[in-house]
Amino acid sequence: MTEETPGFEEKPDVPSGATPEDAEPKTAPSASADGAAPAGDANQTAGLVAQLDQARKALDERTADLQRLQAEFQNYRRRVERDRIAVKEIASANLLTELLPVLDDIGRAREHGELVGGFKSVAESLETVAAKMGLQQFGKEGEPFDPTIHEALMHSYAPDVTETTCVAILQPGYRIGERTIRPARVAVAEPQPGAQPAKADAETGAASEEAADDKESGGPDEG
Repeated sequence: MTEETPGFEEKPDVPSGATPEDAEPKTAPSASADGAAPAGDANQTAGLVAQLDQARKALDERTADLQRLQAEFQNYRRRVERDRIAVKEIASANLLTELLPVLDDIGRAREHGELVGGFKSVAESLETVAAKMGLQQFGKEGEPFDPTIHEALMHSYAPDVTETTCVAILQPGYRIGERTIRPARVAVAEPQPGAQPAKADAETGAASEEAADDKESGGPDEG
């Protein structure tokens, strides 16, 4: 039988080359009593939340910048298109203004019956091209005088008009769209000073005759 030596305890076998600490039993780290995460995890979460807030703020700023740039680009496109149309109208107006004397000659030739043969074909082609470029002729006899589109070269009085009226078109006017490139040159007539319209004269005469008849008969008949 093996005799146990008093005063000595048996120790677990320690592998060769191991330190005494390796023989000590190891215990797992215990969580806090309330089950909360370690402080390191909480700090890491807070840092991630802060980074996410910064990313969202930067995204909002970039979105606002993009929207502002888009609005500025749309305004730029509209301004360029408006300027392009204006330049086109000015160029067309300058070209057609140079052709107005030729169109006047064509109009006079037509009035005198001289627009015949090859000259007629060329003249009509030129008028068609001018119309395609937006040229419009205006000015008619009998229309009210408008100083914004008419230029009065002759003036007279007439008993049969109630307002200043164009009685003759000496030279037609031309416009492109809303732009007047030459006013219509006209002769105008104004109402005769002190004259009353024919309708008013007829009504006055009828009233006078009725009053005279009533006076001769001793007054109006009583029913």
